[in-house]
Amino acid sequence: MEYRRAHVPGGCYFFTVVTRYRRPLFCDDGLRRLLGAAIRAVARYRPFRTEAIVLLPDHLHCMWSLPRGDPDFSGRWRLIKRYVSTRAGDKRIWQPRFWEHRVRNDVDFRHHLDYIHYNPVKHGFVTAPGEWAWSSFHRFVRAGVYAAEWGTAPPDTPDRVGRE
Repeated sequence: MEYRRAHVPGGCYFFTVVTRYRRPLFCDDGLRRLLGAAIRAVARYRPFRTEAIVLLPDHLHCMWSLPRGDPDFSGRWRLIKRYVSTRAGDKRIWQPRFWEHRVRNDVDFRHHLDYIHYNPVKHGFVTAPGEWAWSSFHRFVRAGVYAAEWGTAPPDTPDRVGRE
């Protein structure tokens, strides 16, 4: 089956990547570290910039910006998944596909940024994004994008964000 994907060279994309059967594999510190190593290794080999990320027990959300002239996010995810699966010795870590959305403009970017960082609260793991360790939220607080107490109430994002 051929999936239609919006491949835009140099584009910015939001992704949702899920573990197979939604198993809470990323409760394991070793697998979290392995995923981080995979993302860094692939980014060195096939450059992209991780704009934002959150890692939950059974899935992750992130936004990437790709280099000019390069639309291949699928190949990068294939390499990241293979890296983790091979080194963990388990080919059944991931769902076969992933969700992607091309970020269209600055407003869309901010909505997805908020969605990513509020996700641990949405799922009931914490009461505020700053309580969740596995998130780029802390980097955005240091940069002054968010106040440390942001996210104690749901952000004002359209219902379609994260599910388009």
